[in-house]
Amino acid sequence: MLAEVRLCSRCGLRYPWYELQPHRERCPACRAPTRPLIAWQTGDHQPCPARPESGRRVVLVVDNVRSAWNVGALFRTADGLGVERIYLCGITPTPAHPKVRKTALGAEEAVAWSHAPNTADVLGRLRAEGWQVWALEQAPGARPPEALTPPGERVAVVVGNEVCGVGPDLFPLCDALVCLPMRGVKRSLNVEVAAAILLWALTAQ
Repeated sequence: MLAEVRLCSRCGLRYPWYELQPHRERCPACRAPTRPLIAWQTGDHQPCPARPESGRRVVLVVDNVRSAWNVGALFRTADGLGVERIYLCGITPTPAHPKVRKTALGAEEAVAWSHAPNTADVLGRLRAEGWQVWALEQAPGARPPEALTPPGERVAVVVGNEVCGVGPDLFPLCDALVCLPMRGVKRSLNVEVAAAILLWALTAQ
């Protein structure tokens, strides 16, 4: 695909244009004429070398995440980090939702997934099959990943609703509560960002 960086002659906006976008000659902000700064074929980018296999199987359990954008981003992260399956639970939208597909950018076709109405049923089944369950949540008793004994060969990571988090009724089904300590005014990260950090750590060990 051909891409260009263009500069607006009126408002100074610098923005990317690519073949799927029309009207490259006009600024998307003020509609003034623009000029190209640099053009390239996006396929020329060299990917980072593939990550070695960690030997640990990881699945992701999504407990009532409401945003289709977040779910799509979770699919893309799961594909990139080698997550085996995503369990979409409760009100979590599935790849049938167009916003999930738009954000996943095809990853929804590469990662196995299933939907269940009740997250507790999924966790109970995973525990019966020998999976350890780590819930990512700011809750009493939660500890940073580095303070926990690394899980075994199979671990299920649970992430929760953007406002309410992982339902506390699920805590008894979890082997550990994991938190990511924050420094700023906001005490937590976006659910997809937080999941990516923990999944990266687990798949690197």
